[in-house]
Amino acid sequence: MDPSHAVGHWEFVAPMAKAAIAAGADGLMIEVHSCPEEAYSDGPQSLKPKKFAKLMEELKPFIKAAGRK
Repeated sequence: MDPSHAVGHWEFVAPMAKAAIAAGADGLMIEVHSCPEEAYSDGPQSLKPKKFAKLMEELKPFIKAAGRK
């Protein structure tokens, strides 16, 4: 599932990613960029590396609740 393109704005990527995992998605494709405002494309929907790392931690309970490792 591609939450970055599905929502188009970085603020909504994390909730969409969590919903996707809860709904049974087997994987996520998330845009990450160290300087999204300078990205040639997809900047508005890109997470900065620290936000991406935080999201990866936040996804762990959703993965566990979905019965995955």
